[in-house]
Amino acid sequence: MTATALRAAATRSTEFELERIRAEFPILRNVRPHGKPLVFLDNAASSQMPQPVIDRIVHYRTWEHANIHRGVHYLSQKATEAYEEARRKVQRFLNAREEREVVFTSNVTDSINLVMQGYGRPFIGAGDEIILTHLEHHANIVPWQMLCEEKGARLRVVPINGAGELVLDEYERLFNPRTKLVAFTHVSNALGTINPAKDMIATAHRHGVPVLVDGAQAVQHMPVDVQALDCDFYAFTGHKIYGPTGIGVLYGKAGLLEKMKPFRGGGDMILSVTFEKTTYNAIPHKFEAGTPPIAQAVGLGAALDYVSGIGLDRIGAHEHALLQYATELLGGIPGVRLLGTAKAKAAVLSFYVGDVHPHDVGTILDQEGVAVRTGHHCAQPLMQRLGVPATARASFAFYNTFEEVDALAAAVRKVRQLFA
Repeated sequence: MTATALRAAATRSTEFELERIRAEFPILRNVRPHGKPLVFLDNAASSQMPQPVIDRIVHYRTWEHANIHRGVHYLSQKATEAYEEARRKVQRFLNAREEREVVFTSNVTDSINLVMQGYGRPFIGAGDEIILTHLEHHANIVPWQMLCEEKGARLRVVPINGAGELVLDEYERLFNPRTKLVAFTHVSNALGTINPAKDMIATAHRHGVPVLVDGAQAVQHMPVDVQALDCDFYAFTGHKIYGPTGIGVLYGKAGLLEKMKPFRGGGDMILSVTFEKTTYNAIPHKFEAGTPPIAQAVGLGAALDYVSGIGLDRIGAHEHALLQYATELLGGIPGVRLLGTAKAKAAVLSFYVGDVHPHDVGTILDQEGVAVRTGHHCAQPLMQRLGVPATARASFAFYNTFEEVDALAAAVRKVRQLFA
């Protein structure tokens, strides 16, 4: 199907609702970079917040704010209920079996470090192996490197093919009796590749190996059911799913979380403290030391309500149409090279424009009001595998339009003209 036909088919079903949705994102109409309409295509880094999420945070700050779990007074009880209701919303959103399997963190990096410290340090030792993939964000590489250096363990890496897809036969061959953990991204932040998470988890479990899934780039694009996946750990973050920064989630199977020790000590993660001994709190509270990001958790709950109200299947369909349209348009521009052509992709398009450095591409696009991300995307091993120092990356959200894809293509053509 041609780009024009793709756009026509998708627009017929989404245009009216899309106009309403865009009206709920104040930044899209209020900000005009360099006097141009804002075309925000850096959603894989951080998405924007809709008015209902902003309103919920303001309401909490205005009417409910207090510290939680400790006070018997009215406001503390209101804040505690708002915070724990956010946890229940996450449980429902991921279809976790139990509320206590949801741990609030600061972001995905914090969640992965929690697993590294709480599970990795006690259960991974000298000579043991951890399987990662060539698609990982630094957040799912560096903590495991730190652990390997400390313990004398080893990283094994699943390779990718030229399309940016994992070579699954090689994945299977990496398992041996020393394999103690698999950690992989559900969706590549740099290429948009959607990994076959359920099959990969099943393979690991056949070898008796637990699995952590980095869902930072997945939950905003598709439904995620942790029970259906049967993953042992799953991490995601609020600021990529239309919520605030400073709030992340670690889902963990209750049995594993109960075996893990907390790596932060302080208030609220304890049942009792003496100078001789500390007794830790029950899960998930033993992993939430100190005053947590209460307003951020409440905002995350509102964001999950918002995307659930629209429907992740509908969101994914619109974003896929945008991705197909953008792939056709940019792929048709002479000198543009698309990186990452996996059959299963989320709404991420990485590209190169001739010999122009991606930072120059991003600067010129910015002058046209088009916000993309440029750089190595915290995925330097992947960039080395692709043979490039960096890329320009356009990442789409459900509030983006086909007209904005046209603006992206026009700006890329301008880059070509300037560097012809």
